Amino acid sequence: MSYEVDVNILPLKGLLDPQGKTVHQGLNKIGLHQVQDVRVGKRIVMHIEAANANEAYAIAEDACKKVLVNPVMEAYTIEVGENA
Repeated sequence: MSYEVDVNILPLKGLLDPQGKTVHQGLNKIGLHQVQDVRVGKRIVMHIEAANANEAYAIAEDACKKVLVNPVMEAYTIEVGENA
């Protein structure tokens, strides 16, 4: 079965996020003072062939641990859905 897996990667909460800070300042400059904080990360979409959703999740998690995420600076979440 084919699964679409979304991996969302963000800087760890305790770390400075210079991109997020720049975006936040820009939003304030255009009058969007309601925005309290901005964190900028990346979203990776993978299409994975696997026997079930748990296997697809495990494959995505392996990719995160080995290649996609720097655990010293980043945290990630994984969402698995079936391809239509």
